[in-house]
Amino acid sequence: MISVEHLSIEFSAKPLFTDVSFVVNDRDRIALTGKNGAGKSTLLKVMAGQQMPTSGTVASPRGTTIGYLPQVMELAGDRSVVDEALLAFGHIHELQADIERMQAEMAERTDYESEAYMALVERYTHAEERFRLLGGLNFRAEVERTLTGLGFVRSDFDRPTCELSGGWRMRIELAKLLLRQPDVLLLDEPTNHLDIESIQWLEQYLQQRPGAVILVSHDRAFINNVTTRTLEISCGRIWDYKVRYDEYVRLRAERREQQLRAYENQQREIADLKDFIERFRYKPTKAVQVQERIKQLARIVPIEVDEVDNSSLHLKFPPCQRSGDFPLIVEDLAKSYGSERYVVQHVNLTIRRGEKVAFVGRNGEGKSTLVKCILGEIPFEGSLKVGHNAQIGYFAQNQAQLLDPELTVFDTIDRVARGDIRSRIRDILGAFMFGGEEADKKVKVLSGGERSRLAMIKLLLEPVNFLILDEPTNHLDMRSKDVLKEAIAAFDGTVILVSHDRQFLDGLVSKVYSFAGGRVREHLGGIYDWLRHSSPYLQGSGREASQGGALHNVAGRAAQSTPSASHSSPIPHNEGKGAGSAGASSYAEQKAAARERRKLERAVAESEQELAELEAAKSILEAKMSTPEGAADASLFERHARLRQQIEDVEARWLEASEALTQ
Repeated sequence: MISVEHLSIEFSAKPLFTDVSFVVNDRDRIALTGKNGAGKSTLLKVMAGQQMPTSGTVASPRGTTIGYLPQVMELAGDRSVVDEALLAFGHIHELQADIERMQAEMAERTDYESEAYMALVERYTHAEERFRLLGGLNFRAEVERTLTGLGFVRSDFDRPTCELSGGWRMRIELAKLLLRQPDVLLLDEPTNHLDIESIQWLEQYLQQRPGAVILVSHDRAFINNVTTRTLEISCGRIWDYKVRYDEYVRLRAERREQQLRAYENQQREIADLKDFIERFRYKPTKAVQVQERIKQLARIVPIEVDEVDNSSLHLKFPPCQRSGDFPLIVEDLAKSYGSERYVVQHVNLTIRRGEKVAFVGRNGEGKSTLVKCILGEIPFEGSLKVGHNAQIGYFAQNQAQLLDPELTVFDTIDRVARGDIRSRIRDILGAFMFGGEEADKKVKVLSGGERSRLAMIKLLLEPVNFLILDEPTNHLDMRSKDVLKEAIAAFDGTVILVSHDRQFLDGLVSKVYSFAGGRVREHLGGIYDWLRHSSPYLQGSGREASQGGALHNVAGRAAQSTPSASHSSPIPHNEGKGAGSAGASSYAEQKAAARERRKLERAVAESEQELAELEAAKSILEAKMSTPEGAADASLFERHARLRQQIEDVEARWLEASEALTQ
């Protein structure tokens, strides 16, 4: 379908890749991979005809249509969402206008036997047949189906696009591209602005569409589920693997081992030749052999080894103070904006110290709103308590705006690094794509994505015990995501992750809070366990369904034995039907147990807070008692005794509630 032959591209006389050739077949599903800066986006632009190569050709059969979604595009317009999406069918409207024009012409003409009239009839028949094949004018249902799959609701369809954020407008552009149904789809980071449900819908669409797909993505789960072939750009060349991404990673490691062995053998051969030449260069009896060795040395083509950084980099959060047992308790929280509907309501959740949980759901369902409530940035109804000694570290996209623009990348991190971390700053920066000269750039010249990555590194080095990370992987490549995931997994504090990256969340979180319809529901288990229960795209079979099977079984047993799981987890379908009064009674008992548990958790948190205040008052009093004036004041000693008694009483209450929770 597309043939790339002897393609070379140079920037400022520096080759990006040289003499690249490959063929894209009709139903290929290709992942284009390589390190940042290898030329993935450039290659897509060349294949889309938006950039000319230095040399070589990109050829396709006549009539082949290519659709290209760039990573960044200029978006404008004041049409409604539906009207903007309907622009995808401009070619159908043009075809309809041609058909109407030919109908009018045939009605006026009377030369029915002429060759010109017969040619007109043939063109009309061909156009009408093509019009029917394209679905005629019955495409509005397809528009609405595509927009819904990408996360829009019906109330959005008539909204002007100028009211939408850049991410939602990018979804419209993706919808237009899919609706045109080109023969070849070129997608550069298509999942950047999608939530989990929309990503899964897009996966299903791409798996079933008839044409070819070439995509660049750092979402490992997405490319594993969509692609069956991997093209890697490395050392200015293309390596073609007819396998999925995970299998490619294994084969690539084997290939590099072979390259290393061949490189070492070649270096020994070169060393032997040079040694012979140097030893016998000036001996007349060896002149012929020396000349042969010189020619042999000149004929050797150096073996290149793939540029892979195998250095082992492990980040650990700096030590911090221990928080209370319950860093966050939320009871009956609700938030609305003005007279509009509630964004979230009746929110009840408790997060224990050390838990790592995920906030998931469609965009606009209230995840970031609840995070802002936790941070105290916006008012709300209900109760929200941040636990004793909880030190929150927060990452969001706007964190990048708080960086000092006059500092360099290196200096920004050097100012927060402590201890032996300071000797490894450049290694850390390299892991997050700030290697070499990039570390010496000033913050003010960085792109938005680069600033976000820098803000993430800064947060990793701050001593906090409660992390809230809002879309932390948006601007990270796969290696950087692995470094971050390992650091979070080793973190002994509490973590809330707002993310749509299933591979990143898998194995990292033990509880999922899903946001939908203004409600927040708790699900025990990992991300794939939640997806098995909630996603229409994973019901029955599929790669991800099999991955989540073990988690589902574990979570099912936990839900049956743990009272706290039952107050927010939905009743299994087979229990909700035919269970009778016994099932209803059991469910009521579980709800009562859940309410009792929340009371105990609240009592523990209140006791911890009271203890902290009493201990602080006791410390102030003891400081006064240590002065000459205080030592002579008998009332201070009486107050000290009363404080000690109060502390003992509160500790007893705390111990009683804590023991009740563990029973």
